[in-house]
Amino acid sequence: MRAIRARYDPYVQARGRVDQLRKLGHSVDKVTYSEESRTKCIGLTIETRPDYCLTPHLTDMLSYGCTRLEMGVQSIYEDVARDTNRGHTVEAVKECFVLAKDAGFKVVCHMMPDLPNVGWERDLECFREFFENPDFRTDGLKLYPTLVIRDKLVDLVARVLALLPPWVRVYRIQRDIPMPLVTSGVDKGNLRELALARMASLGLRCRDVRTREVGIQDVHHKVKPDEVELVRREYTANGGWETFLAYEDPRQDILIGLLRLRKAAGPDTSRQPELRGRVSLVRELHVYGTAVAVHSRDTSKFQHQGYGSLLMAEAERISREEHGSTKIAVISGVGTRHYYRKLGYHLEGHYMVKALQPPPSRRTRTPRCPRPTAS
Repeated sequence: MRAIRARYDPYVQARGRVDQLRKLGHSVDKVTYSEESRTKCIGLTIETRPDYCLTPHLTDMLSYGCTRLEMGVQSIYEDVARDTNRGHTVEAVKECFVLAKDAGFKVVCHMMPDLPNVGWERDLECFREFFENPDFRTDGLKLYPTLVIRDKLVDLVARVLALLPPWVRVYRIQRDIPMPLVTSGVDKGNLRELALARMASLGLRCRDVRTREVGIQDVHHKVKPDEVELVRREYTANGGWETFLAYEDPRQDILIGLLRLRKAAGPDTSRQPELRGRVSLVRELHVYGTAVAVHSRDTSKFQHQGYGSLLMAEAERISREEHGSTKIAVISGVGTRHYYRKLGYHLEGHYMVKALQPPPSRRTRTPRCPRPTAS
């Protein structure tokens, strides 16, 4: 709808969205392209398909400043992809996930329940395999259901959310389309809310990143800084080894900040020249909570309190001592490059990089979390 109002002019569309956010009272100095402007792009997302996510495409996207890819997959079943005329195979999906992650991109997948010839049980099994099979395991998910039977839709989404591992973020459930324009299918605009309520009635919990982030949870559950801990989770995905670092309040299951660190399968796995050799790769660094403007501080908030630099320090330690890497690289939004320069990084090609010194003879202690004043 925004594109139609802007007559498909990308500048007018982006400008209008920024102005809308400003009028709503949001700080817009951290817009998720510019390194020096007042309004900085801290992340750029491009939507694409698996067959348009090969090395030449990824190199172009890096030159645009892109840091996150949203991939239209819809199903991991070959027969469904064929029947819906997707134009690519499931093997192409697996290949593009490897290429994208080895280039440092965060990968978000679009999935559609209730496509032709897929029943409720097969849909549920599809998502179970999606999260358990290392060939898939994306960082984020958008659910665009095509179900018509209302009760089954809510049940299915609720059970899919219950399958989510804590390192996955559900960015969206259903398209943002005005309900009066919908002639069939889902007739509720708050499907996520309905699914979470159904989960509560079934005794299920959703532990994705969005549900646990402090900006949402802190409204009802105040986080005590003394109870925030560094939590480490590891898993294999898309031919590499992923380390998910997070500062959390484990007792309340609240997430303060996260970092995704990847070690590729081999030194020459990546197709990007900056990432060849013994290189570890930071694919995402994010501290949650109420947005605090650039160069500002608020001791009652969690942003700009040092969590990001501590997560980076731990990522450097793991890369040096456990991965045996001699360099660490970050896929950085254009607007956040100055932040990494303060941490000793410099721009090399499309990445912010830093040489790692040989590991010290004695193991360094894990950095402690900062202690902002609780609001």
